[in-house]
Amino acid sequence: MEALLGFAIALVVGLTGMGGGPLAAPLLMLVLAVPTTEAVGTSLLFVTITKSAAALVYWSRGHVDWPNLRRLLYGGLPGVLIGSLLLQRMAKHDSLQPVVLTAIGFIIAVMALLSLYRTFRKNVVDERSDRPNALPWTAFPIGLEVGFSSAGAGALTSLSLLQFTSLAPARIIGTDLMFGLSIAALGGGIQFAAGNVNQHLLFELSSGGVFGALCGAWLGTRVPARALRVALSAIMIILGQQLLWKGITALAR
Repeated sequence: MEALLGFAIALVVGLTGMGGGPLAAPLLMLVLAVPTTEAVGTSLLFVTITKSAAALVYWSRGHVDWPNLRRLLYGGLPGVLIGSLLLQRMAKHDSLQPVVLTAIGFIIAVMALLSLYRTFRKNVVDERSDRPNALPWTAFPIGLEVGFSSAGAGALTSLSLLQFTSLAPARIIGTDLMFGLSIAALGGGIQFAAGNVNQHLLFELSSGGVFGALCGAWLGTRVPARALRVALSAIMIILGQQLLWKGITALAR
């Protein structure tokens, strides 16, 4: 069951290029009843493993813009650290569990809506200003939400790079991917050190996920990725809404 779930998540990631975090964490909570912090920590390390191969491909092709990646990390790394610590602190109090669920559900739904916006956004940006010094400021809240919920950084990071740099599309994707991999690894490492990672579950997910990522990458040029992104975003909105409703109903009791 877990290996099949990991395969399905990674397959979708490989097909669409969207991060697995906002899909994996709610599925672990809703389908497998994994505790919140454990689901987030396991999801972050699962994303790190499945994204590594793709990141290496973009790196080897020279599609990572290192100066702008450093600027993103200046803001993103402190953000993911604070978000991870905030999640751990809130999760220690049973009375705050509904608040955590509500917040994670809301974040995932918003990330899905942003992903839809990016999907339907024009490929050509009419006005692009080169203001790379703004990247650390936009990367901080991205890191914060990744550390707290494991929701993917891709939609916001791509929009930031589009808005504040003049990078070519391939370098935006490569830089975005490397940034997402870096902050997922840090967030997952923090949760692992805190004992919030289910190692057996991570192994089972990854055993199917690696194969799923390879299949997704191979099929990526053979299926309409745009339609899949829209469908996946809709699923993420539903999952986020379910977590949100679960948290709200628990708060109302």
